[in-house]
Amino acid sequence: METTAGEPPAGRAAALPRVSVADVAVRMFAEQGFQATSATAIAEAAGVSRSTFFRQFRSKDDVIFADHDELLDAIGEFLARDHGDPYWAVCEAATMVFRRFRDRLPIVQLRDRVVRQTPELRDRELVTISRYERLFASHLRRRLPHEPPLIAIRFAAVVTATHNYELRRLLRSPDPVDEQELTAALDEVRALFGVGPTAGAAGSAPDIMVAVFPAATSPERVAAVVREHLTEARSG
Repeated sequence: METTAGEPPAGRAAALPRVSVADVAVRMFAEQGFQATSATAIAEAAGVSRSTFFRQFRSKDDVIFADHDELLDAIGEFLARDHGDPYWAVCEAATMVFRRFRDRLPIVQLRDRVVRQTPELRDRELVTISRYERLFASHLRRRLPHEPPLIAIRFAAVVTATHNYELRRLLRSPDPVDEQELTAALDEVRALFGVGPTAGAAGSAPDIMVAVFPAATSPERVAAVVREHLTEARSG
């Protein structure tokens, strides 16, 4: 029997999109445990063949970070365009991540719990976070070749830490967190570096405060220190 190009043979369902397979896996990990859930079981539950599963994912560990893979690709495309203000573009890219996870909040909260319960996934999450930071810094260094590279690295690190702080509040706090709170926090970061709309009064040189942290500093600590210093500067 002939089939239309791109359609599955009669009686066979089309394979689920990559993120949909990952969502199935996350629910199984939450119910059965990460170690107890095999790639074969995930493929069967998602209605795809084992070979299809391994075409979509290199390993079981990759499944839980499917959202991040898609987001990193989308952000790479976004940052490749000329947005005029490279610093704004980095903040907007971070906001894109927040929006994606807010729109998929129930499954993302479930995934967050699975990751926190699984040491190897926690380590992998740190690597994934560093991919965003490197992407942001690379964009700034490419678009601002005359700026000291360390400024791009610092800005990318603080934006990433600020986003992660607000995202964790979204996922774990009983109080609602909306996009406006993230936007306000990122505006503070831009002001901190003297590159935002509130960096200084028109016609005057902006005050600039640069924060340097050890690489092992937690995102929560970075965000807390930045907020503390901004509050002190404004009240003074």
